[in-house]
Amino acid sequence: MEQLKSLVPENLKQTVGSSTAEDLPSSCSSLLRLFQKLELFFQVIGDLAMDPEKALCGKKKDAALELKRQGNQCFLKGDYANALVHYSRALQLAPMNAVDMNKNLVATLYVNRASVLHKMDLQLECVRDCNRALQISSTYAKAWYRRGKANATVGNFDDAVRDFHIAENVEMSFNGKKQIEDELKVIQDQHKRSNIVIEHSKNKLDKFDEPIQVKLHVTTSNKGRGMVSPTEIPPSSMVHIEEPYASVILKHYRETHCHYCFNELPADKIPCPSCTIPLYCSQHCQIQAGGQMLQAPPDNQDILKNLSDDLQKYVQEITSHGFADIRTEDVPEHKHECDGVHWPAILPSEIVLAGRIVVKYVAQKGGFADASSVVDMLNLSHHFSQMPTDSKLECIIYSIILLSCLQQFFPSQLPINGNSISQIVILISQIRTNSISIVRIKSFDAPGSPDQRGVLSSTVPFTCNMEQVRVGQAIYTTGSLFNHSCKPNIHAYFNSRTLFIRTTEFVSVGCPLELSYGPQVGQLDCKDRLKLLEDEYSFKCQCSGCSLVNISDLVLNAFCCINADCLGVVLDRSVFDCENKKIQDFHSVDKLSRLEPFIQSGSFLHIGHSHCLKCGFYRDIKSSQSTVDEAWIYFTRLQQEINLNRVSETTLSDALRALFSLKSTLHAYNRRIAEAEDHLSQAFCLIGKLELAADHCKASIRILEKLYGESHIAIGNELLKLSSIQLSLGDHTTAGDCINRLNGIFRCYYGSHAKRMFPFLNI
Repeated sequence: MEQLKSLVPENLKQTVGSSTAEDLPSSCSSLLRLFQKLELFFQVIGDLAMDPEKALCGKKKDAALELKRQGNQCFLKGDYANALVHYSRALQLAPMNAVDMNKNLVATLYVNRASVLHKMDLQLECVRDCNRALQISSTYAKAWYRRGKANATVGNFDDAVRDFHIAENVEMSFNGKKQIEDELKVIQDQHKRSNIVIEHSKNKLDKFDEPIQVKLHVTTSNKGRGMVSPTEIPPSSMVHIEEPYASVILKHYRETHCHYCFNELPADKIPCPSCTIPLYCSQHCQIQAGGQMLQAPPDNQDILKNLSDDLQKYVQEITSHGFADIRTEDVPEHKHECDGVHWPAILPSEIVLAGRIVVKYVAQKGGFADASSVVDMLNLSHHFSQMPTDSKLECIIYSIILLSCLQQFFPSQLPINGNSISQIVILISQIRTNSISIVRIKSFDAPGSPDQRGVLSSTVPFTCNMEQVRVGQAIYTTGSLFNHSCKPNIHAYFNSRTLFIRTTEFVSVGCPLELSYGPQVGQLDCKDRLKLLEDEYSFKCQCSGCSLVNISDLVLNAFCCINADCLGVVLDRSVFDCENKKIQDFHSVDKLSRLEPFIQSGSFLHIGHSHCLKCGFYRDIKSSQSTVDEAWIYFTRLQQEINLNRVSETTLSDALRALFSLKSTLHAYNRRIAEAEDHLSQAFCLIGKLELAADHCKASIRILEKLYGESHIAIGNELLKLSSIQLSLGDHTTAGDCINRLNGIFRCYYGSHAKRMFPFLNI
């Protein structure tokens, strides 16, 4: 990209920089003519859309066999974790038609991995891998045998007996038949029966049955299109559910999350049969993504004819995919990236997402002759004209590259000219403005974390932070109409790839329904929010949180007054100028009385930065910031030791002294003090001083309540920590009150889905 950009003449860059959506086709044509004369451009396209046999994501039998060999060695040494890694990677590389020792290589790898999963006591995953092997080769005796062993281990003896009967029937060797027969007798002699049943169908999608309660109106306002309520809506009401028009996983999560539903991958993850990049949590997701289904080679069905009708029906049930209701021809999400080309692996996620939108449109409409129709169909806003020159140039170059790559898949349906390129540019700018990040709650990995069932420990407190991580990017055509506010009244969350939106507070008739695109009041101060939103989305936020003075923006990064009896705030120049501009622009001086006792009405106009806005006392901001930076060094050390699950008395003592320094310098509701209190709470938990841990946790919550409000989800996350500490102390009455409060907050944000998404709420 940088090489291509460097070859663009300065005068053409200036032309691109001044381009608007109307004259964009001309700029795109000029760049296209330039690149069509450059050898480097054709080299780039050749590298991205090359021969599948030589491609980065092409299947490689030799590499798969080597990984299989390494997996076998690890298995024999009892190193099951690494054996699992090697077999899984081999499955990504193995061609579907590859044969190894007269057996299908992919089927063998699934059976080998099933053996590892059985050793690791992951019996359900073991059964699923056996099923996958049998869908490729239904007469694979070892797969039936391994399946029977797993079923017997979990007490599912009825299926285990069936599995062993079939294994005995298809096994060719005398010794093999004798071993299976002996083990079958042991199982049949078992008198105890288990109620555990392992379903033969694979992972079913988790469907929520809560209906949409409100029909919203699309309106036009000073923020462009938006959504408003035609009726009064109480808190926690579901107002919108939507599947994405197109989505893509972010590159950092390709190895850990499903490329279709974006959930964490299980131990028995499934690769795409055609290329090496995608990984899926189930066959259901793999097929939904538009990839190929496992194609079973011809088997010797004569062997199975010797089975009873019941066993033949059982074989059919196990070896069939069971997804007849899925129309993969309507899901072109991954098909065009499935031929071993390089570009989906290399280009940025938003460019891959644009490609998926174009391909979906071509599949639906049969061509791309009228390029503007895909942009008009999405009908989403964009900010191309406001983009800096470098970003415009980058968008045009990526659009030319994307169309050139897609032409390899649609040679006659995607023309490359100034008009079509310009529409891809607008599409990319629409994605940058309107795409929604699909998030997941970060996995718990700290002491006291919920176990696999999501249950909190009653002996070790849970004190780590619950964080949302961005694992995917998607376009929701209706969901994108909800405008941003730094003080949102709705909350968006995801189950699989489905978007759910709920109200978090009472919404009156005609009130805009607005969610947060990222930064909220309480997380960043106003000047930082404005910069982030302008950098990320190319608009200047004018929500109530950014246009009116509020307590959070005043105290978030404020210093305290040097007068110990005064609760007034002292602001540095940048924060002061931002807050003062609100008053000048919106004439809200008369409304500042609600901010007592932090400031005096009109104090912005008369006192200024570095002075207490309540009493006027001066504070040396530069010296104070140095004091804070020095104190924070000790909390950085403390957090490092917490991450290592050990805290020394010296580090803890230093942090306590540093806390005193912070409190004598920063305002009482400064976010840094809340973070310091949280670090101390974690540290005291680690050394077993739970009463002190609870005290510091409560201190952190009191500050966050000022920044966010008492019913914000951030408070619910902190109450989770506090209730865990109280449970560990044996204070079940106080913990119960805390749990009731956090349950109320989580229900407000997630409704009836809260207990499914956060099982620990069922304490």
